[in-house]
Amino acid sequence: MKKLSKLASVSFAGMLLLAGCSGEKEQSSGTYDENSKAEITWLNILHTASPPTDTVLDKIEEKTNTEIKFSWIPDASKEERINTALASDSLADIITLTIMENSSVRNALKSGMFWNVEDYLDEFPNLKEISEDVRVSASIEGKLYGVPFQKDLARNGVVLRKDWLDNLGLDLPKTVDELMTISKAFTEDDPDGNGKNDTTGFADRSDLIYGAFKTLSSYYGTPNVWDMDGSGNFIPEFETEGYVETMDYMKELYDNSWINKDFAVTAKTDQQQSFAQGKAGIYIGALFDAKNLQTMATGIQDNMELALVNDMVSDSNPERAIWAANNGIGGLLAFPRSEVKDEAELKRVLKFVNDLLDPEIYTLMTYGIEDLHYKLTDDGAYEIINQDLWTQEVQPFAASRPKESGYGLKDPNPIKALADEMIAENANYAVLNPAYSLESPTNTSQGSELQKIITDATYQYILGEIDLDGFKKAVKTWEDSGGNTIKEEYKAAYEQTK
Repeated sequence: MKKLSKLASVSFAGMLLLAGCSGEKEQSSGTYDENSKAEITWLNILHTASPPTDTVLDKIEEKTNTEIKFSWIPDASKEERINTALASDSLADIITLTIMENSSVRNALKSGMFWNVEDYLDEFPNLKEISEDVRVSASIEGKLYGVPFQKDLARNGVVLRKDWLDNLGLDLPKTVDELMTISKAFTEDDPDGNGKNDTTGFADRSDLIYGAFKTLSSYYGTPNVWDMDGSGNFIPEFETEGYVETMDYMKELYDNSWINKDFAVTAKTDQQQSFAQGKAGIYIGALFDAKNLQTMATGIQDNMELALVNDMVSDSNPERAIWAANNGIGGLLAFPRSEVKDEAELKRVLKFVNDLLDPEIYTLMTYGIEDLHYKLTDDGAYEIINQDLWTQEVQPFAASRPKESGYGLKDPNPIKALADEMIAENANYAVLNPAYSLESPTNTSQGSELQKIITDATYQYILGEIDLDGFKKAVKTWEDSGGNTIKEEYKAAYEQTK
């Protein structure tokens, strides 16, 4: 830190001598004073058009006893800018690292450039609450080089037109087969009652992860990217029966036109517009998208009623399951040794991050200041009262919250409040990716190229361009081109963590 009141420091060279002692607290002659006022610099990602003004920032500084100097990086250029900062050592006390698969980021973390904070978290009440699963998932080669951004484990589910279900006398689905029946009815039985053949069941997009495919695959018991057997062998999701069953399901939808025929080339915005305009009645994605779909339908489908489902199962997998995006990790708040020079400074910065997890500060970073940005309704919901001011002064902080949920704050929109409840419930059934924190040099260098082989073959199978033998040939190509090496590297990496 540029200035840290009442803290002494030891030489950076001395700290480097201790850098290899991972997993052990490093000695420092500095004195940690949790009540000291700290000046903290933060290289952070900006997800809005402009940085926030000082109104909320002043309150955060007051509550955390700090002065914070942000260096904002636009989200669109974050990868290039972070890579440049790492290469040029143009860093800050806190670095927001969100692209964990980036080779430059991973190499920088493994190089000893950042503090291993694993043994310090339990000294702080809020950081202590970070679960072991989250800590392991956010680690690299068994070392935790920052405080994890804690995201919702599993956001996805099914959004349906409840008014269409009512019109056709159908109940909410509990199985994928029932969902298929509804999709057929929404396509063929005039669910909106306009006498025209102008609707489909599913509105989907060209995304096998955040569109319908991966969530449906959870209902079939497909592992989340990778599975690991009792011997430590890694099996990719597309070599499991559940993945094939999901392709068959999507193929049946496609062959019968119970899904938009152009889904393989449809963008998310077009998918959502199609649903909002009343052209389709089933949307699979993040449950909180329901609120946006409602808003988009204003003036077009004003009578639209929505229902949410998050407990879907299949005959082959009767137990609830839902995939966890990035194992609930949104990146790291990392602390460079070049800026945070000793243990005492590290503890003071960790105290600041710990304070950001307090409910009062979370509320500031989410809704702002009461009676200025929001008001509490009679039923305890947080209602934004000045949207423009909230957008300018509060919204830019949302992505900087070390934890994005779990505080029980109620949204005034009923469908958003229900989505929040269901997303929280999903965490009990979330399926993690066992390879998420493991190192595979081949996957780092070739993973995207290899995945394209599988992605292309999956679409080709669904669209009827290849059969199951053709898909298996693509899998064999993946294996021979580096996939088998990735399996071996993950197994070796896992063995090293034992």
